[in-house]
Amino acid sequence: MGRVAIVTGGTRGIGAAISKSLKAAGYEVAANFGGNEEAAAKFTDETGIKTYKWNVADYEASKAGLAQVESDLGPIEVVVANAGITRDAPFHKMTPDQWKEVIDVNLSGVFNTVHPVWPGLRERKFGRIIVISSLNGQKGQFAQVNYAATKAGDLGIIKSLAQEGARANITANAVCPGYIATEMVMAVPEKVRESIISQIPVGRLGEVDEIARCVTFLASDDAGFITGSTISANGGQFFV
Repeated sequence: MGRVAIVTGGTRGIGAAISKSLKAAGYEVAANFGGNEEAAAKFTDETGIKTYKWNVADYEASKAGLAQVESDLGPIEVVVANAGITRDAPFHKMTPDQWKEVIDVNLSGVFNTVHPVWPGLRERKFGRIIVISSLNGQKGQFAQVNYAATKAGDLGIIKSLAQEGARANITANAVCPGYIATEMVMAVPEKVRESIISQIPVGRLGEVDEIARCVTFLASDDAGFITGSTISANGGQFFV
């Protein structure tokens, strides 16, 4: 049996591609989801990957869910914090609830996912932490003060965990996708998509499998000397 990996938000979109890629690479994968039980059941039927429901914004629920994964599959060694939401609005119209909801899922959710398993990673002297941040966490975005703040904060988490985990052979890295051909992006009006694509030097949207391959590499033994780093997978739209 391969190393156990947990992927939050792992049954749809980029998360589903990551879950499937890790399984194909030999990992024992658990995919977390927050609410869409029908999609999760379909995902399990299609892939054979076990799914677990909890809200990453809730620390105790996350702790219990991660404990269940370890009880079922064994000690978690690879953590992919992918779960995220948007509640977009121009700052002057953004409500405290819109701010807090995004902070709770996208930023606190990373803490809630990594913190319960961190002692075990340190004790076993191995771990791979990978956070899915965003292009908009690097450059900012109109009407996404809340989202951009969380995704920038995720990069701070990674840089700090990289320093704390290095001596215990725990790496911590981030992937910042640009605009990817997910259901959400493909659902926007065609003119809006064309406008987005016109800003991407390679002239197309990214594919979910391209992000999944980045994550699978960072989870591998080949990436053992890479930590505190960010892979910007955005088609040349923004350089760091």
